Amino acid sequence: MPSRLCSLLLIVAFLASAARMWGAENDAPQGTRIPDLRTRKSGEDWPAFLGPTGDSKSSERGILRQWPPAGPKIVWQQRVGTGYGMPSISRGRLFQFARFGDQARLECLKSETGEPLWKFEYPTDYEDLYGYDNGPRTSPVIDDDRVYIFGAEGMLHCLSVLEGKVLWKVDTQKKFGVVQNFFGVGSTPVVFQDLLICQVGGASDETRNTPPGQLDRVRGNGSGVVAFDKKTGDVKYQLSDELASYAGPKIATIAGRPWCLMFARGGLLAFDPVSGKEDFHFPWRAPILESVNASNPVVKEDLVLISETYGPGSALLRVRAGAFDVVWSDKDRRRDKRLQTHWNTPIEVDGYVYGSSGRHSADAELRCVELASGKVMWSQPGLSRSSLLYVEGHFVLLTEGGDLLLVQVNPERFAPVAIAALEAPPEGPQAAGLGPRKLLNPPAWAAPILSHGLLYVRGHDRLVCLELIPPGE
Repeated sequence: MPSRLCSLLLIVAFLASAARMWGAENDAPQGTRIPDLRTRKSGEDWPAFLGPTGDSKSSERGILRQWPPAGPKIVWQQRVGTGYGMPSISRGRLFQFARFGDQARLECLKSETGEPLWKFEYPTDYEDLYGYDNGPRTSPVIDDDRVYIFGAEGMLHCLSVLEGKVLWKVDTQKKFGVVQNFFGVGSTPVVFQDLLICQVGGASDETRNTPPGQLDRVRGNGSGVVAFDKKTGDVKYQLSDELASYAGPKIATIAGRPWCLMFARGGLLAFDPVSGKEDFHFPWRAPILESVNASNPVVKEDLVLISETYGPGSALLRVRAGAFDVVWSDKDRRRDKRLQTHWNTPIEVDGYVYGSSGRHSADAELRCVELASGKVMWSQPGLSRSSLLYVEGHFVLLTEGGDLLLVQVNPERFAPVAIAALEAPPEGPQAAGLGPRKLLNPPAWAAPILSHGLLYVRGHDRLVCLELIPPGE
């Protein structure tokens, strides 16, 4: 073959290969081209409510087990607006959703330093019916190059991670005729494959003008659960006449197939998240009007635990396609309930569940319950209502008063390892005898989160980043 023809063929082959490479790069998911801002290379992101596995468990290792009285080292802290949700973290970016005045605001910060990157705001007129603050109750959900927020008034937004540009939005209150719940919207959505699954709970045409909070007069319109196309916001399916609760959707694999478990206002709804086909509905709620279901379901193989604090307590179901069996139930136990979680979601470890049980701060106890039998292994009073994060054989426990504990996982006894009354560093001249200030003002109702060795905790008006795992561990 003449050398000239050889050279021509080589050039053509090179250009074709380059074109394929260029095309593959431009066809790749946009999220793969988002710069990673982290300097801490070990650990994991925390991209959604209750973390990457949806159960408030972290796989990170190397935690500090000895704390000074003031707690782990403060890396950074920031005043935050009103609301109750924790941030979410991905690729060195922290997304915090809160309210400032009459604006709901999503802020994107560098997760390691708190340095602001961008913010997005939209107007909100939500007013709480019971005098709690008017901020968001949900956490942002990060999926690759997109972040989703669901406001207390029912506005659902999809934004770009890089600059906060609105990609789509849905006013769920207007579109589905939602009657305002007691505390507004408080169920964080979940991403499943190409879907964003939300608890909506719209009202029928005949009842959608019911005054806020009078949910006993509201009838559903088939939008208890709505699955949106996560890229466009189009409705892919909807199901159930249930009204919304404050628990989030729980995605699980049971017997080789995907399930979505939604602890709605009236009970547990189980369905196939691919098709939206309902498996069953298990009624479970307190008979009084002013009560809520707020804890996410806990799944262990084919066992599903649900728990609430206003009436029936807990129930354990063994589920299968289209049906369930009740393993044990608190319903007929008038006083001696096994577990009554309020807003916190219990955590299962090695066949035992741990969670704060009790409706009010004074009577709340941290409990350990054997999952299969419902046997209460131990109860620890005096911690008020509290929230848990599991990491490396321990729980990081945050009381609603703002105290932080490290507790060893132990089904036989309450085993505290470290305790810290988190203290704020001095700010300016302090009057003699006043002593240190508390770092977190109550109510501290959101569960701690951990990402790349940094522990994030929130009180009423402050988000604090602490170093739980030193660099290099």
